[in-house]
Order: sequence, then C-alpha cells, then structure tokens
Amino acid sequence: MRRVVLGIIVSLVFLGLALRGQDFPALGAALRAADYWWLLPAIAVYFCGVVVRALRWATLLAPVRRLTWRQLFPVVAVGYMANNVLPFRTGEVVRAYAVSRQFGVSKTATLATIVLERLLDGLTMLAFILVAASAVALNSALRHVAIVAAAIFVPAFGLLVLSARSGRVVRFVYWIVRLVPRGVRQRTERSVESGFQGVAVFRSSAALGRVAGLSVLAWLAEAAMYAAVARAFGLELSAAIVLLTTAVANLATLIPSSPGYLGPFEAGVLLVLAGLAGVPRTIAFSYAIVLHAALYFPITLVGLLYWSKLQLDWVAIRRAESEEAVRL
Repeated sequence: MRRVVLGIIVSLVFLGLALRGQDFPALGAALRAADYWWLLPAIAVYFCGVVVRALRWATLLAPVRRLTWRQLFPVVAVGYMANNVLPFRTGEVVRAYAVSRQFGVSKTATLATIVLERLLDGLTMLAFILVAASAVALNSALRHVAIVAAAIFVPAFGLLVLSARSGRVVRFVYWIVRLVPRGVRQRTERSVESGFQGVAVFRSSAALGRVAGLSVLAWLAEAAMYAAVARAFGLELSAAIVLLTTAVANLATLIPSSPGYLGPFEAGVLLVLAGLAGVPRTIAFSYAIVLHAALYFPITLVGLLYWSKLQLDWVAIRRAESEEAVRL
C-alpha cells in the first residue's frame, strides 16, 4: 500500500511540474484545434510495433519453447493492459503467468526473457539518444538522462551476456547454490536452471543480432507514432527530436509512479520539446496528453478483450506470483 501511495505522489509531483506555468485556456484551445484524424495512422503504426514486440519475444523464448508471434500477441496485449491499470509493472508477472498457463513454459524462464526485453528496450532508448545527439546539441538535463541510462543498462546487459556465454559464471552460480540449505536447494536449482534457460538466446550471436534488430524496429514504429501525433498539432519535428522524445519519455516511465505512468511521461515529453526544441509549453503539453492517451487506451482495450478471451484470473495470478517468490 505504501508503494501505491508513493507512486501516486510521484505522479502528482511530475504532473505539477508539467502543469507549472501552463496557460489553461490556451491549452484547451490547442486540444480543440488538433487534427485528430492523425490518430488513425498513429495507432495503426503503434500496433505494428506491438506485433514486432511479439515476434521479438518469440525469438527470446525459442530456446525454452518455440511459439509464434500470433500465439504471443494476445499475451503481450494483456501485459501492456495490466501495466496500464495495475501498479508495480504487474503486467510482466501477468505475461509470465499467461504463457505458463497456456503453453506450460516455466514462469522463471519467461520472466528472464522479459528482463532481457527491458534491457534491450533501455539500450535502444540509449541508442536513440546517441543518434539524436549527433544532430542536435543536448542540454545538461538530457545529458544526465543519457548518463544514467548508460550506467543502468550497459553493465546489466553485459552481465547477462556474460552469464549466458561463460561456463565459469554458470559453474560459479551452481557452486553458490550448493551452499543453500538442503530443504530449498532443489527448488533453487530448478529456478536457476530456468533462469539460465531464459537467457540462452544470448549464446548465439545471430539470435542476439536478430532481437537487437527487432528492438530497434519496434521502437522505430513507436517513434513513427510520436511523429504522426505531432502532425495533429502542426508540429513538424525533425527525426532527431522524434527519436529523442521517444527515448526520454519512455525512460521517464521507469520512475516508480501510478499505473499508466501518468506524470513522468508528460514530464519527459516536455523536457525535450519545451526544454530543447523550443516548442511552446502549452503545445508540448497538449501533445503529450493526446500522445499518452493514444498509447494508453487502444492497447488497454485490446488487452481487456484478450484477458476475457484467455479467461485469466487475477487471484490466481497473485497466487502464482507468491509461489514464484517462494521458489526464488
């Protein structure tokens, strides 16, 4: 409960920062003047990106269980929906439970592939910032964002690649497991084995290159959505600014906040558009509102439909989450 309250407070703080100095009559006028027909191609290209994410997940899961993107797309949509309406990125647990229930895949192995996804996403956002920095000069705030992202994602990614490819690391981990009390040693060994199985795709350079390419493609689709929504407000943003906005807004959602990332997302958009690109704060904030709504509502509705179709049970998911925590 404390974490929920803290997340709401964080969201309110960031919303307060985003709303500071806003001209509300002008904000309403900007929202009324927007050409909302641009939302149609924006949402269409966004769902193309979701398909690519499902294909990427299928590649990551291949060493554990071969599944198609069509089989995984409903689970991805449900996971996004859960992240939008539930706290603590619960959608990741929902995805692991759904894949385990439908296809008999280990939840630990599935969670390992989801961790890989998040790392690939973070590295892709860092790459977007670096590409944008070659065309526009970053201010101090954006340089700090890049430094923090590099400090988090680069070492973590390197450690996982090393864990997947180094026999010494595997032997060392199993040596540590042997020190665990006998009563829980067998469960711990199974969890460790499943975890290594979940990162097995990184043992292949070809597979690693493929998931990296799919990550870039998925985020380019989302960046195209950002550009399309910008056109609704008459903003013709350069490719560098679009990539930078996509990266910073999504990195901002890593900050613990309320479900749906309300507040940090808008603050991230303003940091680039108003802080660097010179877009008036009123236009930038109205753009952030509509963009966030386009990212939130369509995938949430699709996820709710698949939730019903897959006959998922929230109580069972919470029970599975507790059981997995006990195993770990």
